[in-house]
Amino acid sequence: MVNAIVMIDAENSRIPDIASEIAGMKGVSEAFSVTGEWDIIAIIRVDEYEEIADVISDGISKVDGVLSTKTHFAFKTYSQADLDEAFHLGLD
Repeated sequence: MVNAIVMIDAENSRIPDIASEIAGMKGVSEAFSVTGEWDIIAIIRVDEYEEIADVISDGISKVDGVLSTKTHFAFKTYSQADLDEAFHLGLD
């Protein structure tokens, strides 16, 4: 699994609509409207690195009102939720 965090600068008047549209895209697990330098942060989870380009270049960047994006790739996940999920799969 490849995880990426995408910070999105968007037209202020369209943030709720843009975030909803992005959240519904294949490969996007969550989208958050946030405070600070960026307007929306999207969490991308895909099987292959090449899919990130499809999600961002062919999806997020083409949403009307998205002004710019900045992407960070996650090297390793340290989420308690991921650990809990593994135990629910019968790995305990």
